[in-house]
Amino acid sequence: MGRLRRHSIIRTLPAHFPLRLRRMTLVALGINHRTATLDVRERVAFTPAQLEQALSELRELPQVHEAAVLSTCNRTELYCVTGEGGEQALHEWLGRFHDMPVESLAHCAYHFLEADAARHLMRVAVGLDSMVLGEPQILGQLKEAYQAARDARGLGGELEGLFQQTFAVAKQVRTETGIGRNPVSVAYAAVSLASRIFDDLGKSRALLVGAGETIELVARHLHEAGVRRLTVANRTQERASQLAAPLGGQAISLDEMPDALSSADIVIASTASALPVLGKGMVERALKKRRHRPVFMVDIAVPRDIEPEVGELGDVFLYTVDDLQEVIAENRRHRQLEADQAESLIESGVDRWQHERRLRSGGELIRDVRAHGESLRDAARDQALARLARGEDPEEVVRRLAHQLTNRLLHRPTLALRDAAADDRRDLMDAAAHLLLDEPSDPSR
Repeated sequence: MGRLRRHSIIRTLPAHFPLRLRRMTLVALGINHRTATLDVRERVAFTPAQLEQALSELRELPQVHEAAVLSTCNRTELYCVTGEGGEQALHEWLGRFHDMPVESLAHCAYHFLEADAARHLMRVAVGLDSMVLGEPQILGQLKEAYQAARDARGLGGELEGLFQQTFAVAKQVRTETGIGRNPVSVAYAAVSLASRIFDDLGKSRALLVGAGETIELVARHLHEAGVRRLTVANRTQERASQLAAPLGGQAISLDEMPDALSSADIVIASTASALPVLGKGMVERALKKRRHRPVFMVDIAVPRDIEPEVGELGDVFLYTVDDLQEVIAENRRHRQLEADQAESLIESGVDRWQHERRLRSGGELIRDVRAHGESLRDAARDQALARLARGEDPEEVVRRLAHQLTNRLLHRPTLALRDAAADDRRDLMDAAAHLLLDEPSDPSR
C-alpha cells in the first residue's frame, strides 16, 4: 500500500469528527462618498424596509456564514464571514439585489479581507473614513446595523467579537482623543465661537436671520447647546415658522427685526440678499436699548448680510465667514492630530481582535479534538462492556481495551507524522513533539 498523503488523512476522517479545517474569511465590501457618485450611492443604498430581506438573502448564500449591512447616505458596506468564493458571491449578490451590472459596481467598490477588514470597520466607527473627519453620527448608525444583523440572526462568533471590539475601540477613541470636539462646519464653528464668549449659552437669546440650510443647522446646534429663546427672521415668515416651531422658537418677518435685535445676545445671519440686511445704524440703536451689553454677531452670507462697519462698534463681536474658515482650518489640523492618535488606538484594537480570534479558533479546535477522543473512548468502552457481558476474562478485556484505545488515538497522528517526516516538515514535527511529548523532536534519534 502506498504512502498516505496529508490530504488523504483529512479526507478520510470519520463524519462524526467535525474538524474545522476550512478557513473562514472576514470580508468587508462596499462603496462610499470617495469611490461612488451620489447617483450610484442612492441606487446601492438599502432602505429600512429592504434591510431585513437583504440580510435574509445574504444568509442563504452558501458561501456566507455571517453577515451585517451598514447603509447610510454616504456608504453601503457588507461585513461578512465567508467560505471559498465568498467575495465574488457578495459582488454578484449586491449587483443582483440592486439590479446593477456587476462590472459597473466593481468600478466603484472596494474590499478588505481579514485584519484589513477589521481595521476598516474600526476606522468607520470612529469617523476616520467619514466625509467630516471624526463625525459622531456614524457610530450610532453602525450600532443600528449591528442590532439589525442580530435580529436577523446574521451574527455568529466572528462578527459578534469584531463588533464588540469595534465598539470598545470607538469608546476609547472618544474618551482619550479630542477628534470629535473641534467644529469643522461653518454652522458648528459659529456656535462654538458663541460658547467661548458666553459662559452659559442657555441664558442667551439668539436671533437668526434667514431660513436656509445653514441657518437650520445653526438653529439645531444652538438648541443642542441649550439655547431655548430662539427667534428666526426671514423674508417669508412661513418658512421661518417651519424652522423655529420644532425647536420652540419664534418666527418674525425682516421688518420686525429691529425690535428683536435689541434683546438678542447672539445674531447669526445667512440670507440670499444682494445687500446687507443689518446696518450700522440699526445695530447702534439696538445697543443703546441693551445698555451696551455685548452682542455676538456672525455673518455667514456671501455677499455680506451685516455691514462691515458694525464691527467698529463697541460691545459687538463681529465675525465673517472668512473668520470662521480660519477656525475651521485650525480645527481640522487639531482633528488630524487627534486622528493620528486614533489610528494608533485602532491598531491596538485590531491586535486585540486578532488575539481573541485566535483564542476562539483554538477553543473550537480543542472542542473538536476532545469530541473525537471521547468518541473513540466511548466506542472502545462499549466494546469492552460487551465482551464482559459475554463472560470474557476481565483482565484480558482490560488489556485489549488499553491496546485498542491507544492504537485508535495515535493512528492518524502517526500517519500524519510519517508524511511530515517524508516531506521534511520540521515545523509540523516540532509542533507534534511539543504537543505530544512536551519536548523538541531530535532528528538524530
